Amino acid sequence: MRAVLDTSFFFCEMPLEGELYTTPSVFDELIDIRSKGRFEKFCALGLRVAAPRVEFLKRVDDAAVRSGDAGVVSVTDRELLALALELDAELFTDDFAIQNVAAGVGVRVTPMMQRRAKKIRWKYRCTGCGRYSDHDGECPVCGAEIKRKLK
Repeated sequence: MRAVLDTSFFFCEMPLEGELYTTPSVFDELIDIRSKGRFEKFCALGLRVAAPRVEFLKRVDDAAVRSGDAGVVSVTDRELLALALELDAELFTDDFAIQNVAAGVGVRVTPMMQRRAKKIRWKYRCTGCGRYSDHDGECPVCGAEIKRKLK
């Protein structure tokens, strides 16, 4: 099995074998000695750290815009999704936004400690005048904040 591991994988005690990958930015997100030790252990067992190619990042960005998650997926999330897409690998993550974008690009996802995310669509509504928009930010009508809501 070929798998790409999200940061959350290194916070749990899940055994996994096969061709394992992650991105360089995952290590930067590890905050405690235990998760860093688990990362090093998997590196010693053959974990490969790789960066995805630009064309796969572009496909992920397009899918994030379509799903309405462009504003919430981080650089690390984008890299993980793009690497999984490039390698045709399964992505191990508990992040719901990642799972939502993964559905849009055809990446298989396995949650570890959480339930599987349901496919969701977002809508954007002004907190002031209640008008709907196609993006978050500031309302062009009344100037109030536009917030993301479930459709």
